[in-house]
Amino acid sequence: MENTVTDSELLERVRESDVEAFRFLFDRYQPIVFRYTLFRTGQIDFSHDIVQETFTRIWERRASLKPRLSFLAYVLRISGNLIRDSAKHRKVRERLQTFVPPPALSEGDDPAQALEMIALQDRISSVINHELTDRCREIFLLNRFEGKSYREIADMLHLSVRTVEHQISHALKVLREGLGRYLK
Repeated sequence: MENTVTDSELLERVRESDVEAFRFLFDRYQPIVFRYTLFRTGQIDFSHDIVQETFTRIWERRASLKPRLSFLAYVLRISGNLIRDSAKHRKVRERLQTFVPPPALSEGDDPAQALEMIALQDRISSVINHELTDRCREIFLLNRFEGKSYREIADMLHLSVRTVEHQISHALKVLREGLGRYLK
C-alpha cells in the first residue's frame, strides 16, 4: 500500500474489516503512540503494552470509527486513557511491591538530582497533556517527538504551514511559562 493513501480512506476500509488497511495505519502510527506513551510513563515494556491495547481497542471498535476526524488525536486519546486507567490500579501494585526490597543506590547516584529530573519530566508531560489544546499537542508531538517537518505536518493534517508554525510557537511559549522555575 502506498504512503499517499489518506487516513480517511484507510479508516473507511478498516470500518469494513480490511486487515491490510489496519496494518498500514498501525505501521504509520505505532511509533508515534509508543513514543508518546514512553514519554508519559518512562517504561518501555508498559509502553509496548499500551500500544498493543490501543490498537486492539481500535480494531474491536472499528465499526464506530469516524474517518473525517483526526486518527492521531483518537489513538493518543485512547492511549492516554489507558495510561490513566493503569494509574488507578497503582495502589494494588504498590502493595505487592512492598514484598520486594528497593534497589540499592549505585555509587555516583544522586537521589536529589534523580528526583529533580523526574519532577521536570512530570512537569513537561503535564504541560503538554493538560495545557495545550488537542490540535496544538498533536502538532507539537509530531514535530518534536516524531521529527516531522512543518511541511510534513501541514500535509498530514491538511493545514497551512503557517498554522503549524503558529501552533509550534504557541506550544513552546506555553512550555516556557509552565517550566519557568526549571529554566532559571
